[in-house]
Amino acid sequence: MAIPAAEIALVDGRPIVVTSNEAFRRAGLNEAAALSMLIDELATRFAMFPGQERDSIEFPIALGDVIDRRYFQATLTRSAEDEPDSFVLMLVDHTAQHHTERSLRREMTIDSLTGLPNRQGFGDLIELMMETGHAHAVLVVDLNRFGRLNACMGSLVADELLITVARRLKGALRSRDSIGRIGGNEFGVLMMIDGGEDEAHVLAERIERALAAPFRLTDFEVNVEGSIGIAFGADQDGDAEELIRHAQFAVKQTKTAGHTQVYHPQAFTLARAQFAMETALRHAIEREELHLAYQPICDLSTGKVVSFEALARWRDADGRDHFPSDFIPVAEESGLIVPLGRWAIDRALSQLTEWDRRAGGHCGIRMSVNVSAIQLQRDVIPDVIEQALARTALTGDRLTLELTESAIVGDPDRVTGIMEALKALGTMVAMDDFGTGYSSLAYLQRLPIDVLKIDRSFVSGMLADRDKIAIVRAILGLAQALGMKTTAEGIETIELGQTLAALGCTYGQGYVYARPLDPDAAWAMIAAQA
Repeated sequence: MAIPAAEIALVDGRPIVVTSNEAFRRAGLNEAAALSMLIDELATRFAMFPGQERDSIEFPIALGDVIDRRYFQATLTRSAEDEPDSFVLMLVDHTAQHHTERSLRREMTIDSLTGLPNRQGFGDLIELMMETGHAHAVLVVDLNRFGRLNACMGSLVADELLITVARRLKGALRSRDSIGRIGGNEFGVLMMIDGGEDEAHVLAERIERALAAPFRLTDFEVNVEGSIGIAFGADQDGDAEELIRHAQFAVKQTKTAGHTQVYHPQAFTLARAQFAMETALRHAIEREELHLAYQPICDLSTGKVVSFEALARWRDADGRDHFPSDFIPVAEESGLIVPLGRWAIDRALSQLTEWDRRAGGHCGIRMSVNVSAIQLQRDVIPDVIEQALARTALTGDRLTLELTESAIVGDPDRVTGIMEALKALGTMVAMDDFGTGYSSLAYLQRLPIDVLKIDRSFVSGMLADRDKIAIVRAILGLAQALGMKTTAEGIETIELGQTLAALGCTYGQGYVYARPLDPDAAWAMIAAQA
């Protein structure tokens, strides 16, 4: 027989090797140490026979020391029914296969560039830590500016940086901590916590100091900082991958806050809720479940309604109303602001056309529509407006586009071109929420802005606050010097409207005139002043 085999007998319940073949002896299985291990293993296996209708069992067996261990698949068979204590053992050598599998497992769990555990290997380390029940934390270190460096200097330099970073991080850790490369420019650190959670913050500070010195890359010395997020083992339910994701979520918060953040479950819950809202909003846009409300803008000198601002409103299929302050940021982050903005422009101009039809001609009203900074960046607004005007057969002078300060001053050269294209269509441009952001006077003079909208934070309570009055006076004076008209938001009393008119403000809007109205109520205001 080509494979190792032996006849085994039970003597007083203890297995002994009666005889063996040449392959058994060549494999060294009859040597004292190997034979002793084999007998001990067989002794535990014979217990599987009594009371069972089984004449044969198979099982893996490892023999030898750690350095020279051999792995076999064993088959133990009863010799004959009339010889209940006699068995035949056959061993198939799987040592080569075992080493191959172990090598493949190692390749699957090790990052070839740094030699550190990869994401799978790092997750395995977390699982082992969880099994011990020891308090632990995961820190994720995300290298800032890595993408830019990779694009400018090439992958070889980027690889050199990753190797150097890995060495520095290992030098910052304690002997009982572990590190892995879990992403392109992300490293994970698994630490044991002996005392309190402050230990994780101390380690984060050590890591920051380790990365503080410039990295020498070819002819350059480059500073590469890391954003660090922390998640504690007690924050999750036993899933290693979930713990890594929690730490990565904290990294995103770190990039916003500017300093190391700790994962908090409620933040993750809020993020999930935002994704749920994104899904619902996408369906609402596709099914045209949103609607517009219209808030009047009045000429302060005459009290006459001259325009309406179109405001998006959303009531979902369950009848719940969602505030614009909740769903507009989600739309901007997800890119849904582009289809939402296009819908709002089309719907507002279509409504204006309907009012003209009811009036039997020009109803004397303009329409104001807000344009998000994100939509201004991602969409071709002049083309969108031109097509919407063509569909509704309206002229551009019936439309005012309201842009925020951030949208205007973020990229003034590009915005100037957009504004000039809009002006060519005859539309007016208003700067919304003026005074709440940063506006360069040079930009205001250069950009073709028609209206400055004074933010409600300066208007509300203005009569009892001298500082607010001074700010409003300054804005009105600036607008007059630049040849712009002004609109005050948040007017809630007749006295406040009269005061603003006396100061030279052109238009006003607020609850004193009306809250945002449905189309029929807005038409009633138009018809009442005809």
